[in-house]
Amino acid sequence: MIAASFPPKDEIARLTARALLEIKAVHFNAETPFTLASGLPSPTYIDCRKLISYPRIRSMLMDFLSVTVLREAGFEAFDNIAGGETAGIPFAALVAERLALPMTYVRKKPKGYGRNARIEGAMAEGQRVLLVEDLTTDGGSKLSFVQAIRDTGATCGHTAVIFYYGIFPETEPNLAKEGIALHHLCTWWDVLAEARAQGSFDDATLTEVEAFLNAPREWQAARMGQ
Repeated sequence: MIAASFPPKDEIARLTARALLEIKAVHFNAETPFTLASGLPSPTYIDCRKLISYPRIRSMLMDFLSVTVLREAGFEAFDNIAGGETAGIPFAALVAERLALPMTYVRKKPKGYGRNARIEGAMAEGQRVLLVEDLTTDGGSKLSFVQAIRDTGATCGHTAVIFYYGIFPETEPNLAKEGIALHHLCTWWDVLAEARAQGSFDDATLTEVEAFLNAPREWQAARMGQ
């Protein structure tokens, strides 16, 4: 079970950003941008999956995620914790353990044989389900997972992530339209601030990253095809 006392939200954000930088889950490269799953370029990339290999940091952040959900959604708001395939599965298991709740996971698509299920584990009609993932960019993948949960007759009005890009203004309104509240520990802005405080990257790289964060679509459009 988690402890009863935790730092305020802004300190949780700073410590989460610090932890992600410490394990080198954060990558900035302004000269040779990364290619995202969407095919678009980005000077930033984050790999939250690395957290599972660092027990002390992993434990701290899972405590933070659990208490964030309790503070923002309520102490008795959920009956089931669901992880999104694949990155969300270990974090959902760790949160479920802390909240003493059943854990399930949601496939990206039906597996194509057997029961052809998208939900693995026991999820019952009427259960209030929290969807746990490692991160969210624009929230698109969350909608598919939530719909799979709702198709069982359960409800899902909340998703919790370690990392939220926080640079696409449509993300939270689009989730809200579908009745989904987003809970997160930190954003790119928190990581940028901590990277500057630590001197983790050179000034030119951080300036280019800030330009991307302020206008991501414009930054990407200007570099497509380069």
